[in-house]
Amino acid sequence: MNQHIEIEFKNLLNEKEFSQLIDYFQINTSNFKSQQNHYFDTLKFNLKNQNSALRIREKNERYELTLKQPATEGLLETNQDITKEIAYLFLNHNTFPEGPIKHLILKSGLNPNEFTCFGTLQTDRFEFPYQGGILVLDHSLYVNQEDFELEYEVTDAETGKKIFLTLLETLQIPVRKTENKVKRFYMAKFQD
Repeated sequence: MNQHIEIEFKNLLNEKEFSQLIDYFQINTSNFKSQQNHYFDTLKFNLKNQNSALRIREKNERYELTLKQPATEGLLETNQDITKEIAYLFLNHNTFPEGPIKHLILKSGLNPNEFTCFGTLQTDRFEFPYQGGILVLDHSLYVNQEDFELEYEVTDAETGKKIFLTLLETLQIPVRKTENKVKRFYMAKFQD
Protein backbone atom coordinates (compact mmCIF):
# COMPACT_ATOMS: atom_id res chain seq x y z
CA MET A 1 0.00 0.00 0.00
CA ASN A 2 1.25 3.43 -0.93
CA GLN A 3 -0.07 6.43 1.03
CA HIS A 4 0.80 10.11 0.85
CA ILE A 5 -0.72 13.51 1.51
CA GLU A 6 -1.75 15.22 -1.71
CA ILE A 7 -1.53 19.02 -1.69
CA GLU A 8 -2.45 20.59 -4.99
CA PHE A 9 -3.75 23.81 -6.43
CA LYS A 10 -6.10 23.80 -9.42
CA ASN A 11 -7.38 26.32 -11.89
CA LEU A 12 -9.76 25.74 -14.79
CA LEU A 13 -8.58 27.25 -18.05
CA ASN A 14 -10.21 28.14 -21.31
CA GLU A 15 -8.77 26.63 -24.49
CA LYS A 16 -6.80 29.80 -25.31
CA GLU A 17 -5.17 29.84 -21.85
CA PHE A 18 -4.36 26.13 -22.17
CA SER A 19 -2.62 26.82 -25.50
CA GLN A 20 -0.86 29.82 -23.94
CA LEU A 21 0.63 27.56 -21.24
CA ILE A 22 1.72 25.01 -23.87
CA ASP A 23 3.52 27.80 -25.75
CA TYR A 24 4.95 29.40 -22.59
CA PHE A 25 6.55 26.13 -21.45
CA GLN A 26 7.36 25.03 -25.03
CA ILE A 27 5.53 21.72 -24.63
CA ASN A 28 5.29 19.36 -27.57
CA THR A 29 1.64 18.23 -27.57
CA SER A 30 2.73 14.73 -28.66
CA ASN A 31 4.16 14.37 -25.14
CA PHE A 32 0.69 14.38 -23.56
CA LYS A 33 -0.27 10.97 -22.15
CA SER A 34 -3.80 9.60 -22.08
CA GLN A 35 -5.41 8.13 -18.97
CA GLN A 36 -8.90 7.09 -17.92
CA ASN A 37 -10.33 7.62 -14.44
CA HIS A 38 -13.20 5.25 -13.61
CA TYR A 39 -15.19 6.57 -10.62
CA PHE A 40 -16.92 4.42 -8.00
CA ASP A 41 -19.33 5.01 -5.13
CA THR A 42 -22.40 3.45 -3.59
CA LEU A 43 -25.80 4.23 -5.08
CA LYS A 44 -26.44 6.51 -2.07
CA PHE A 45 -23.06 8.26 -2.57
CA ASN A 46 -21.88 7.21 0.90
CA LEU A 47 -18.24 7.80 -0.04
CA LYS A 48 -18.95 11.25 -1.50
CA ASN A 49 -20.85 12.09 1.69
CA GLN A 50 -17.61 11.39 3.60
CA ASN A 51 -15.83 13.88 1.26
CA SER A 52 -13.91 10.94 -0.19
CA ALA A 53 -13.50 9.48 -3.67
CA LEU A 54 -12.57 6.15 -5.23
CA ARG A 55 -11.25 5.55 -8.71
CA ILE A 56 -9.37 3.17 -10.93
CA ARG A 57 -6.81 5.00 -13.06
CA GLU A 58 -5.95 3.23 -16.29
CA LYS A 59 -2.68 4.51 -17.74
CA ASN A 60 -0.02 2.88 -19.93
CA GLU A 61 -1.81 -0.47 -19.55
CA ARG A 62 -1.43 -0.22 -15.75
CA TYR A 63 -4.32 -0.10 -13.32
CA GLU A 64 -4.24 1.67 -9.97
CA LEU A 65 -7.03 1.79 -7.41
CA THR A 66 -6.99 5.08 -5.47
CA LEU A 67 -8.93 6.17 -2.40
CA LYS A 68 -8.82 9.87 -1.51
CA GLN A 69 -9.90 10.88 2.00
CA PRO A 70 -9.83 14.21 3.86
CA ALA A 71 -6.65 14.99 5.79
CA THR A 72 -5.65 17.87 8.08
CA GLU A 73 -3.99 19.49 5.07
CA GLY A 74 -4.83 18.27 1.57
CA LEU A 75 -6.03 14.72 0.99
CA LEU A 76 -4.78 11.37 2.17
CA GLU A 77 -4.29 9.39 -1.02
CA THR A 78 -4.01 5.60 -0.80
CA ASN A 79 -2.93 3.77 -3.95
CA GLN A 80 -3.02 0.07 -4.73
CA ASP A 81 -1.81 -1.49 -7.99
CA ILE A 82 -4.28 -4.00 -9.43
CA THR A 83 -4.27 -6.23 -12.48
CA LYS A 84 -6.31 -5.67 -15.62
CA GLU A 85 -8.44 -8.70 -14.68
CA ILE A 86 -9.21 -7.35 -11.20
CA ALA A 87 -10.02 -3.93 -12.69
CA TYR A 88 -12.37 -5.62 -15.18
CA LEU A 89 -14.19 -7.47 -12.38
CA PHE A 90 -14.70 -4.26 -10.42
CA LEU A 91 -15.74 -2.23 -13.47
CA ASN A 92 -18.15 -4.80 -14.87
CA HIS A 93 -19.24 -7.00 -11.96
CA ASN A 94 -18.85 -4.72 -8.89
CA THR A 95 -16.31 -7.13 -7.37
CA PHE A 96 -14.35 -4.89 -5.00
CA PRO A 97 -10.59 -5.65 -5.14
CA GLU A 98 -9.06 -7.32 -2.10
CA GLY A 99 -6.36 -5.39 -0.27
CA PRO A 100 -5.67 -2.32 1.86
CA ILE A 101 -8.23 -0.04 0.20
CA LYS A 102 -11.02 -2.54 0.86
CA HIS A 103 -9.93 -2.57 4.52
CA LEU A 104 -10.07 1.26 4.63
CA ILE A 105 -13.56 1.19 3.07
CA LEU A 106 -14.70 -1.30 5.74
CA LYS A 107 -13.03 0.80 8.47
CA SER A 108 -15.00 3.85 7.27
CA GLY A 109 -18.24 1.92 7.83
CA LEU A 110 -19.07 1.26 4.18
CA ASN A 111 -19.95 -2.00 2.45
CA PRO A 112 -17.55 -2.75 -0.44
CA ASN A 113 -20.27 -4.89 -2.09
CA GLU A 114 -22.40 -1.77 -2.61
CA PHE A 115 -19.89 0.01 -4.87
CA THR A 116 -20.53 0.49 -8.55
CA CYS A 117 -18.84 2.38 -11.39
CA PHE A 118 -20.60 5.62 -12.33
CA GLY A 119 -18.51 6.35 -15.41
CA THR A 120 -15.21 7.41 -16.88
CA LEU A 121 -13.33 10.66 -17.31
CA GLN A 122 -10.70 10.66 -20.10
CA THR A 123 -7.69 12.96 -19.62
CA ASP A 124 -4.76 13.88 -21.83
CA ARG A 125 -2.04 14.97 -19.39
CA PHE A 126 1.41 16.49 -19.42
CA GLU A 127 3.30 16.92 -16.16
CA PHE A 128 6.75 18.27 -15.39
CA PRO A 129 8.82 19.57 -12.46
CA TYR A 130 8.30 23.26 -11.70
CA GLN A 131 9.85 25.23 -8.83
CA GLY A 132 9.90 22.39 -6.32
CA GLY A 133 6.56 20.85 -7.32
CA ILE A 134 4.90 19.16 -10.29
CA LEU A 135 2.97 21.28 -12.79
CA VAL A 136 0.21 19.43 -14.64
CA LEU A 137 -1.74 20.41 -17.75
CA ASP A 138 -4.94 18.41 -18.28
CA HIS A 139 -7.47 18.26 -21.11
CA SER A 140 -10.44 16.19 -19.93
CA LEU A 141 -13.53 14.76 -21.65
CA TYR A 142 -16.50 13.36 -19.70
CA VAL A 143 -20.31 13.24 -19.88
CA ASN A 144 -20.42 15.42 -23.03
CA GLN A 145 -18.16 17.97 -21.30
CA GLU A 146 -14.67 19.18 -22.11
CA ASP A 147 -12.41 21.14 -19.81
CA PHE A 148 -8.86 22.35 -19.48
CA GLU A 149 -7.04 22.58 -16.18
CA LEU A 150 -3.75 23.57 -14.59
CA GLU A 151 -2.70 21.74 -11.42
CA TYR A 152 0.30 22.28 -9.18
CA GLU A 153 1.22 19.44 -6.79
CA VAL A 154 3.45 20.44 -3.88
CA THR A 155 4.66 19.32 -0.47
CA ASP A 156 4.37 22.76 1.18
CA ALA A 157 0.97 24.44 0.83
CA GLU A 158 2.03 28.00 1.64
CA THR A 159 4.99 28.14 -0.75
CA GLY A 160 3.12 26.21 -3.43
CA LYS A 161 0.18 28.60 -3.36
CA LYS A 162 2.48 31.61 -3.85
CA ILE A 163 4.26 29.98 -6.80
CA PHE A 164 0.95 28.93 -8.38
CA LEU A 165 -0.68 32.35 -8.02
CA THR A 166 2.46 34.07 -9.36
CA LEU A 167 2.38 31.87 -12.48
CA LEU A 168 -1.31 32.67 -13.08
CA GLU A 169 -0.64 36.38 -12.56
CA THR A 170 2.40 36.33 -14.89
CA LEU A 171 0.28 34.80 -17.67
CA GLN A 172 -2.74 36.98 -16.81
CA ILE A 173 -4.95 33.96 -16.21
CA PRO A 174 -7.78 34.70 -13.77
CA VAL A 175 -8.05 32.60 -10.61
CA ARG A 176 -11.16 30.42 -10.86
CA LYS A 177 -12.79 28.35 -8.16
CA THR A 178 -12.06 24.83 -9.39
CA GLU A 179 -13.60 21.64 -8.07
CA ASN A 180 -11.63 18.41 -8.39
CA LYS A 181 -12.25 16.12 -11.34
CA VAL A 182 -14.51 13.66 -9.55
CA LYS A 183 -16.78 16.51 -8.35
CA ARG A 184 -16.90 17.98 -11.87
CA PHE A 185 -17.69 14.54 -13.25
CA TYR A 186 -20.56 13.98 -10.79
CA MET A 187 -21.91 17.50 -11.31
CA ALA A 188 -22.04 16.88 -15.08
CA LYS A 189 -23.47 13.37 -14.75
CA PHE A 190 -26.19 14.25 -12.25
CA GLN A 191 -26.96 17.87 -13.15
CA ASP A 192 -30.70 17.21 -13.40
